[in-house]
Amino acid sequence: MTPARPALDPELRELLADMPLMSRLTPEVLAQLRRLPPAPVDSLLAHRQVDWREVTAPATDGAPIPLSIFSPADRATAAPCVYWMHGGGMVMGDRFSQIDIPLEWLDRFGAVVVSVEYRLAPEATGTALVDDCYQGLLWIAEHSAELGIDPARIVVAGASAGGGLAAGVTLLARDRGTPPIAAQMLICPMLDHRNTSTSSRQFSGGPGVWTREMNEFGWRSVLGDLTGDEVSPYVSPALADDLSGLPTTYVDTGSAEVFRDEDADYATRIWAAGGQAELHVWAGGFHGFDALYPQAHISATARRTRTDWLARVLSPDSAA
Repeated sequence: MTPARPALDPELRELLADMPLMSRLTPEVLAQLRRLPPAPVDSLLAHRQVDWREVTAPATDGAPIPLSIFSPADRATAAPCVYWMHGGGMVMGDRFSQIDIPLEWLDRFGAVVVSVEYRLAPEATGTALVDDCYQGLLWIAEHSAELGIDPARIVVAGASAGGGLAAGVTLLARDRGTPPIAAQMLICPMLDHRNTSTSSRQFSGGPGVWTREMNEFGWRSVLGDLTGDEVSPYVSPALADDLSGLPTTYVDTGSAEVFRDEDADYATRIWAAGGQAELHVWAGGFHGFDALYPQAHISATARRTRTDWLARVLSPDSAA
């Protein structure tokens, strides 16, 4: 029996009523979703003074990793950088997915936004996805002067699967000692392949934006037959035994979504390790609510709160 669920925010519930929802993913459905047109980028840039550049970074196996670089035009000083990892359950999406979120930080802070096209499961498995993202970060750090980036103000950010990858990249950077990361922004991150939390069970057995069954499909696509100790904490960051030494962290999630409990637990464990984290659980928010319906009041509040946190992190007086 599925446990009772927290109610949706009334405005979100009304908006969601017109959206076609699924209960599970299959290879056939995934193929159809991948054929959908990519996110429109030109319309997002039309009113902005932005230089857009496409480059590639080498993966560990030599494959090219596409990076899209959006820089404020005519900037005079080294800028902060937001390194963006898109969502899509690790099985779909591209580097332009949810790009409107970090572009708001380009507007507000003059940040250079770099979005990475990591390889997707099931074609890529194991640590390949997080390794792609880490190699992209290394490339940014190595080319910071050329890109006009202040290497001391690189923020790693992502939503959903991208939030989980951002957490994995940050663990990698800590453990390998490079490059320095000023902060990590984890938006409704996909952190735990075990899929056993109360919130996971609450959002099982019915249609939704991202259900327990869809989550199982995504993780199975990445991990295949790997189990237990074979799963890397860089892929499933909730497995990491040690969350000390991480940069200041922002975690947000909705009360009405699969990832609520694993996200709250991750922030709690950062505090327990002596680190700094800010956690927001948006009452009545479903998975990705602010990306799907940015016009909703709760969405505008969530996005503004993230931006206010980044303003503090990027302030010259910040200890981050």
